[in-house]
Amino acid sequence: MRGPHNIWRLIRTGATFERTGAMKIALEMLDVPPSIKIAARVLGWPFKWLGLKGDTSQPPVLRAVTALGPAYIKFGQIMSTRPDVVGPQMAMELRVLQDSLPAFSTDEAKAEILRELGQPTDDLFSEFSEPVAAASIAQVHRARLKETDQEVAVKVLRPNIERAFQKDIDAFYFAASTIEFLSPASRRLRPTAVIEHFDSVVQGELDLRMEASAAAEFASNTEDDASFEVPKLIWEHSARRVMTLEWAEGIPLGDFDRLQASGYDLRALGARIIQMFLRHALRDGFFHGDMHQGNLKLASNGDLVALDFGIMGRIDEYTRRVYAEILMGFIRKDYRRIAEVHFEAGYVPADQDVDAFAQALRSVGEPIFGQGADQISMARLLAHLFDVTERFGMETRTELILLQRTMVVVEGVARSLDPSLNLWTVAKPEVEDYIKTHLGPRAMVKDLVKTAMVLSRYGPKLPEMLESFLTQGSKDPVVKPKLTRKKFAGYTIAATAFAAIGFGLAHLL
Repeated sequence: MRGPHNIWRLIRTGATFERTGAMKIALEMLDVPPSIKIAARVLGWPFKWLGLKGDTSQPPVLRAVTALGPAYIKFGQIMSTRPDVVGPQMAMELRVLQDSLPAFSTDEAKAEILRELGQPTDDLFSEFSEPVAAASIAQVHRARLKETDQEVAVKVLRPNIERAFQKDIDAFYFAASTIEFLSPASRRLRPTAVIEHFDSVVQGELDLRMEASAAAEFASNTEDDASFEVPKLIWEHSARRVMTLEWAEGIPLGDFDRLQASGYDLRALGARIIQMFLRHALRDGFFHGDMHQGNLKLASNGDLVALDFGIMGRIDEYTRRVYAEILMGFIRKDYRRIAEVHFEAGYVPADQDVDAFAQALRSVGEPIFGQGADQISMARLLAHLFDVTERFGMETRTELILLQRTMVVVEGVARSLDPSLNLWTVAKPEVEDYIKTHLGPRAMVKDLVKTAMVLSRYGPKLPEMLESFLTQGSKDPVVKPKLTRKKFAGYTIAATAFAAIGFGLAHLL
């Protein structure tokens, strides 16, 4: 599917960008090499008349993306998570690509529910509304369960959306390989890997069972978090193309007038949003990757309610520790330590100079920290940081990009509630708490406990493994094993003692 026949799709894309005026803007924002600019103009300008007109009331880039359809809208949403690729300015512009498509008919939605759940909507729901929100992949209906009278939100995939997406994704792969061929310098940003990430995200969103699973895991992780809610999943009314959750009532965080009229402390709410995000990312390694105002509500009891779990981020324990140290380094202005962490993690090539990298990081942090609280911006810090890492040959870290992008979004949401909010002051307690728990002496003991518990499973096999290791180099069949019974016993006792200590520490902790 990724052959030259996709050239037609790329021509249509280029022509649409040219016709809407988005081509010039996009090329300037991306600061692409001349070879890519020439290729883009060749695909666009001569065929301008073939391009889609789009909605003339929208800005050029959004006009082009929305005109090209669901796959391009979703790709725009994903690219808003990659300021390292599209640039901070375009990433901010693409963030508005939410609920950008007209809804499909309620009759089609009911037909999808019948196919997936095996029952008509009239048998499942006593009430079933017209669409209340429509996005690139699915739309949402408000309904009421017939059996329990519980109010729910029913998410239904668009008909035939899988086939439509696959055609355009194939063209995206072809475009990525073409860019890498025309511009070797672009390979640092790994265009093909970007499309692979997009493909995996979309495939997950095209199976609502995956989103349902993510929602359930997120709810389990956060059930003890005060003032934070995740709607309960209704598994028996969910399937591959249909997902049902309890209805979450509340004030959307984008409705600032209603929030002000509610009487809640918006400054405290802004701080809570940042702290919750960091807590989920660092503590759990599983966080909401799309925390814009449309996916957050303020409940009547003051709880923060999260919605839409199609984009979730996951980072392992090691990466969390690295990220926490980098954040704390910026908070403390310890640029040498930030540089050392990058080198220790292998993020920067070993042949680079750590002192020069630390100096470059200081040029990133100092201008920002020298400003007032209302001017300190994670988005600006990341923009400078991307420039520095490019200069030192640091490859894109896809596992950190979504985390960093979400922090930019969360910062924007929090600042909309409290323009004077100091991101670093609010973030410091959460980062310090994580570091105390996971990077101090207590964390070292926990790591030893985990190691001991793993070794304990191999206790019965240790003598055999050691004998095999110590005799493996001998070619003489007469040579006797170098490990005596006495040594066998010693190693076994040591392993058993180590395991016992590990279990004991585990219980104490």
